[in-house]
Amino acid sequence: MAQYQTTTSVGAGTRSAQIDAGLKAHMNKVYGIMSVGMLLTGAAAWAIAGLATTTDPSAAAAQIGTSQYLTSFGVTLYTSPLKWLVMLAPLGMVFAFSAMINRMSQAAAQLFFFAFAAMMGVSLSSIFLVYTSTSIAQTFLITAIAFAGLSLYGYTTKKDLSGMGTFLMMGLIGLIVAMVVNIFLASSALAFAISTIGVLIFAGLTAYDTQSIKTEYIANAQQGNSEWLGKSAIMGALRLYLDFINMFMFLLQFMGNRN
Repeated sequence: MAQYQTTTSVGAGTRSAQIDAGLKAHMNKVYGIMSVGMLLTGAAAWAIAGLATTTDPSAAAAQIGTSQYLTSFGVTLYTSPLKWLVMLAPLGMVFAFSAMINRMSQAAAQLFFFAFAAMMGVSLSSIFLVYTSTSIAQTFLITAIAFAGLSLYGYTTKKDLSGMGTFLMMGLIGLIVAMVVNIFLASSALAFAISTIGVLIFAGLTAYDTQSIKTEYIANAQQGNSEWLGKSAIMGALRLYLDFINMFMFLLQFMGNRN
């Protein structure tokens, strides 16, 4: 009987160690995919902004500030109806990705995520027209430090954060409504409040999503479905990527120095 109990204990310990090792590999994959997505977004935003703007008046199609001009490409991208496609394309891709991922292969899902990240960069390229490059870099660094701390907390805490999910989603819906309302009100006070609340909501979502990705892996790891685990890592990367981007954008709105 003692031998059986010892064997059972060893077996359980082995499975636990395998799950722990698998979890670390899974989270590394999540952060790795997310990091590649962030690099694609940054590179696309910088490249498109470079093509859309110029400091040479002879190559300019329109002036947007002191010694800052739009090229003909920039005029088409930011002032024509094409701007709505550029702005809304990432949102449409997120909905399409969520709807189609079960029918995609793991490789196709990862490729789609990278395409989405690049499109997000095109959509965000206009921040280089509004904010100084220095303030963008500073805000990105602050966001990265905050994100790392919040994600580490979500991964290591023993506290169950699942109760935060409903509260945060309700807050996010209210935030979207407030943003739509402020399009018509154009209130600077409301805009500041929206930015502050937005940072808090996505800070909470960073910790919540990290713990959720961890618990989902632990719940499904023993099934050994490598295809599902691969897609789960991609979806986890998407969730954390969106948390980071939104936290960065809300921080930029009240920390960024405008051109």
